Amino acid sequence: MKNSLIQKYNVPGPRYTSYPTVPYWDETNFSYEIWARTLRKSFKESNTSEGISLYIHLPFCESLCTFCGCNKRITKNHSVESPYIEAVLKEWALYCQILEEKPIIKEIHLGGGTPTFFSTENLGDLINGIFSHAIKAKNYEFSFEGHPNNTSYQHLQKLYDLGFRRVSFGVQDYSEKVQKAIHREQPFHNVAKVTFWAREIGYTSIGHDIIFGLPFQEIKDVVDTIEKTKSLLPDRLAFYSYAHVPWIKGNGQRGFKDDDIPKDEKKRILYEIGKKLLHKNGYHEIGMDHFALKNDSLYEAYENGKLHRNFMGYSSSKTQLMIGLGVSSISDSWYSFSQNVKKLEDYYELIANDELPIFRGHALTCEDLIIRKHILNLMCQFETSWSDESNYLEEIPEILLQLKEMEKDGFLAISKDSLHVTEAGKPYVRNICMAFDLRLKRKAPETELFSMTI
Repeated sequence: MKNSLIQKYNVPGPRYTSYPTVPYWDETNFSYEIWARTLRKSFKESNTSEGISLYIHLPFCESLCTFCGCNKRITKNHSVESPYIEAVLKEWALYCQILEEKPIIKEIHLGGGTPTFFSTENLGDLINGIFSHAIKAKNYEFSFEGHPNNTSYQHLQKLYDLGFRRVSFGVQDYSEKVQKAIHREQPFHNVAKVTFWAREIGYTSIGHDIIFGLPFQEIKDVVDTIEKTKSLLPDRLAFYSYAHVPWIKGNGQRGFKDDDIPKDEKKRILYEIGKKLLHKNGYHEIGMDHFALKNDSLYEAYENGKLHRNFMGYSSSKTQLMIGLGVSSISDSWYSFSQNVKKLEDYYELIANDELPIFRGHALTCEDLIIRKHILNLMCQFETSWSDESNYLEEIPEILLQLKEMEKDGFLAISKDSLHVTEAGKPYVRNICMAFDLRLKRKAPETELFSMTI
C-alpha cells in the first residue's frame, strides 16, 4: 500500500521557499522601479518593529561537489576574495542609499559556495563593512555554513566575535563510497573536530546537514551516519532529499549514473528509517526536512507558531524584508522578489557602474499574497485556515476538491474553513501545497523544472 502511494504522489514539484516559485515569476511586468518601491514600503513597515534579514552569497569553492545545485565558482585562487567582498559591500551601500534610514539587522546568513573559503580577515571586513551602514537588532541571529574540511578554529572564533551564534556543517553521508561519488570526501573526525570547537567557543546552535537518496546510498549508510551524528549531538539537523536536477546544473550532477540513485520506495525507506532513528535520539520534526532538539530555537519557534520559511530555508524568526547580496542572491520584500545576475563577471560590471545587479523579479498580485500565506502555513505549521475573509480565495472549493483524494489516503483532514496535515501526510506536504499553487495549475511546465517530491 505504501509503495503504491509513493508511486502515486512521487511527481516533480517545488520546494516552496517562495510563492510564486521562480519559474513562474512574471518577469515582463517587473522593473527596477517596482522593486525599489516595494523595498521602501516593506522597510518602512518592518524595520523598527522586527528588523530585516540579509543573505550574503559567497560563491567560491576549492572543489566541486557533484550533489550540489548551488551557484558556485570553483577555484583555488584566494586572491578572488578581496574584490568580491568589496563588490558586496558596494552593493550594500547602494541598498542603503535607497533605504535612506539605517537598517536594523535581525538576521544574517552566510551561504555559498563555501563561506569558509574566505579568510578570517576578509570575513571580518565583510561584517564590519555591513555594520558601517547598519545597526544590530537586540535579538539578532547570525549564522553561516561551514565546510568541515576547511573551517578552522580561527574561523569559528572570528565569526563568534562578530556576533555569530549558529553554524551548520555539511555532512551529507559518512560512507566513503557515497562521498567519493559526490566528490565530497571528509572523514568523521573532521566533522567531530569543528563541532567540538564550535561548542567550546560558545555557539548556541550547531547544525548538521544530512542527505538521503544519494548515489550508492544504502540503509546501512543512513543508519551509520545518524549513529555518528548522535555521538556529536548537534542541536538541529536538516535531513534533505537529494534533488537530482542535472538539466539545471549540467554535468555538475552527472558524476554518476541515474541508475546509481535510490528511487521511489527504496529512497522512501531511507527517509523513514532515518526519521525513526532521529526521533529515537530525541530530535523532533520541524516543518519539512528539519529536526531539532528541544533546546534549539527552531523547536521553540515551531511550538510557538513562529516558524518562518524563505529562500534561506526555515528560520526561527520572521522578517518581512530579506535582502540578498552577492552573485545570484534572491531578495524578498514580501510584495516582490528580485534576483541578482548569476555570472560573476556580470555582477562586477553592474556594481562598478553603481547599479544594483538585478536581472529578474516578480511583483506579487493580491492573489499571490493570499496563496503565499497558505503555503507558508502548510510548510511551517502543517495547517492553514481561510476563516478570515482576507485569506479566502474563490478557488478554495476547487482546491479542496483536488485534495479529497489525499484526504481519503489519510494525509489531511478538511473542515469547514481549514485543513490540517496528518502525521502520515507530512512527507507529502509539497504535494498538498501544489493544490494551492494556482500558477502551476494554470500552466503546467512543458520541460523539467522541479525535483521529485518524494
